[in-house]
Amino acid sequence: MKKVLALALLVTLLTAFGREKWIKLFNGRDFSGWTIRGEQVKNDYRIENGEVVGISKPGSQNTFLCTDKNYRDFILELEVKVDTGMNSGIQFRSQSLPDYKNGRVHGYQAEIDPSARAWSGGLYDEARRGWLVDLKANPEGQKAFRKFDWNQYRIEAVGKTVRIFLNGVKTTDYTDTLATDGFIALQVHGTKVQRPMEVRWRNIRLQDLSRQ
Repeated sequence: MKKVLALALLVTLLTAFGREKWIKLFNGRDFSGWTIRGEQVKNDYRIENGEVVGISKPGSQNTFLCTDKNYRDFILELEVKVDTGMNSGIQFRSQSLPDYKNGRVHGYQAEIDPSARAWSGGLYDEARRGWLVDLKANPEGQKAFRKFDWNQYRIEAVGKTVRIFLNGVKTTDYTDTLATDGFIALQVHGTKVQRPMEVRWRNIRLQDLSRQ
């Protein structure tokens, strides 16, 4: 009987240890724990129905709503819906340093690209090295993005490996020479378009693998 109880306890402990531990990064009410960064003319952010809404301004530069906390190894999931005339992205392992381009936000970005190019889910190195993974050779990945609808992104950053999944389709699997940490940010891309455009994010959650 004791052996049965001990085995049951062991199974319970292992199950609890292996259970996914998700952290909500956005509380749906205010921007506590987040800071807006950008250059000169900044785009706007607001909260609506528990969603983060980014609004573009004509003549603006890239603007980022950044977590105050840095993350290194993690799994990040969120959903995004974007105006089809707008480019956007999800920054991660990113930084803003006074001695690097006057504090310009730089680092990894999961691309949000509703254009005909269809590189959503690619990996871009913002304000640093440029494209690391485009989708020229990934036709399945190019078809994964859903215009006019919500799209789920899953970003896995573990050690030097980055994987991005868009609506369940793997779009990026990249091993880098860098293994950095940094903040997560929601980008509203600079634009010259004379009408305001919106990008929305919701259900933003993270597993902090560094702590596990």
